[in-house]
Amino acid sequence: MYYIYLVIATAAASFLQVSCWTMTGERQSIRIRSLYLEAVLKQDVSFFDVEMTTGEAISRMSADTVLVQDALGEKVGKYAQLLTTFVGCFIIGFVRGWMLALVMLACIPPNILSFAIMSRLRAQISARRQASYADAGNVVEQTIGAIRTVISFNGEKKAIALYNTLTKRAYKATVLEGIATGLGTGGIFSVFFCGYSLAFWYGAKLIINKGYTGGQVVNVVFAMLTGSMAIGTASPSISAIAEGQSAAYRLFEIMSKEPKIDITDTSGIVLDDIRGDVELNNVFFRYPARPEQLILNGLSLHVPSGTTMAIVGESGSGKSTIISLVERFYDPQAGDVLIDGINIKSMKLQWMRGMISLVSQELLLFMTSIKDNITYGKEDATLEEIKRAAELANATNFIEKLPNAYETMVGQNGAQLSGGQKQRIAIARAILKNPRVLLLDEATSALDVESERVVQEALNRIMVGITTLIVAHRLSTVRNADCIAVVHQGKVAERGVHDDLIKDPDGAYSDLIRLQQAHTEETPEMPYVASSRFKSTSLSLEQSIRDSPRNRRQHSSKIPWTV
Repeated sequence: MYYIYLVIATAAASFLQVSCWTMTGERQSIRIRSLYLEAVLKQDVSFFDVEMTTGEAISRMSADTVLVQDALGEKVGKYAQLLTTFVGCFIIGFVRGWMLALVMLACIPPNILSFAIMSRLRAQISARRQASYADAGNVVEQTIGAIRTVISFNGEKKAIALYNTLTKRAYKATVLEGIATGLGTGGIFSVFFCGYSLAFWYGAKLIINKGYTGGQVVNVVFAMLTGSMAIGTASPSISAIAEGQSAAYRLFEIMSKEPKIDITDTSGIVLDDIRGDVELNNVFFRYPARPEQLILNGLSLHVPSGTTMAIVGESGSGKSTIISLVERFYDPQAGDVLIDGINIKSMKLQWMRGMISLVSQELLLFMTSIKDNITYGKEDATLEEIKRAAELANATNFIEKLPNAYETMVGQNGAQLSGGQKQRIAIARAILKNPRVLLLDEATSALDVESERVVQEALNRIMVGITTLIVAHRLSTVRNADCIAVVHQGKVAERGVHDDLIKDPDGAYSDLIRLQQAHTEETPEMPYVASSRFKSTSLSLEQSIRDSPRNRRQHSSKIPWTV
């Protein structure tokens, strides 16, 4: 009957131990995932530039939270069970026969050592196996994600061969893990039965010489061996808890990090509306990832409300940096960024960004419908507002021709659409929330001529009355801007309208025009002649090409040569 009672109690305790600890670990893991995602999303852009990559954030969210869940869940209950078993068995052993219990203590070190060695080997080999499977998974992800490139280069066999190589490596690791587990289990049972032999040999002596009974010997033997087995079995739980602590430290380090630019900060100025007057006043800026390089060097720029300002210049001059500062992705090291004369640092960040829309060169569409992509800029938008935004973005024609119209899925990164179609959806998303300031960071640079024309027409329709900052390399897209600012080495080198700027043949804007026309036909707006700073290079290049054997016969004096 005692054993029947023990069975009932054990069944109830085991059910409560496993179920309760598992549910607790799962709840904590879900909560940590949510808090971690919230903490990551509220970090400023410099955090992702310097401290964390996208892959690292995803890995921590998936892998580290599993380790924390394991440490907070069943492993804790298992460890508590084994620890109490160890203590209880040793108390019983010493109470029933302390002399035999002392002798059997010799079985504990080799038992613990066997468990520790086996667990260590299994952990190391398991890590190698998981790494191989992770690499194989990356191969699959990259291959399927770039399936068009793989097919175009006949790379299917190469991808399959690489995947098979990695899975074979995982197979070998699994075989080694099985061997280590078998040897470790054999060693554990060897120690276990050696303990039996020692216990019964010495127990018989105690029965003969010290008056022990058979029941006492059996009690002590089973108690001590069960206790030593329990403490040895606890090593995997201890390892899991230690790994969970390490993973939790990495997670809570991010969760406790306070960003310099906090989107969740509810303080700051909130106006009824803004005119959209944008000004950068004597701004100095260095990127956190490259603190040794000065990007903006005392730049000052004023964009009156309702006007269109085009920002041009060579690569690396700081054009896109200006867009990032107005959007407040970063704060300048010195100087002020003002909207309607108010420093944007004193404004409520979420409200301020609600007044600004950005269309960038590296646009992203989410793997959902066209409607959901457009409404990302305004969650409570009606269907009429969505259609109006699409019409302004010149996207209505192609959307309504699709099988499911606005409910059409765009695929991963918008793979089901062309570049011009994706760009027009991005423009519709930007204008849906009726911004006061529109930022266009090379919004048409990746498009062909026809798509650029269509997208530019859409932009011209929506820029009326909106303060617009355009960053562009193709100068043909900015010639109709109200003002053009040429940025050179972090400063505004020249500004004015197109017709005035091209009148100065030695000006910075004229040089940009000539450089861009180096491989195009002559245009009436800009004579196809190099300025004095480029003439020597132009003549030497022309002479060398004309004198080459290949071109000596084909040269025509009608072809203009320039740099």
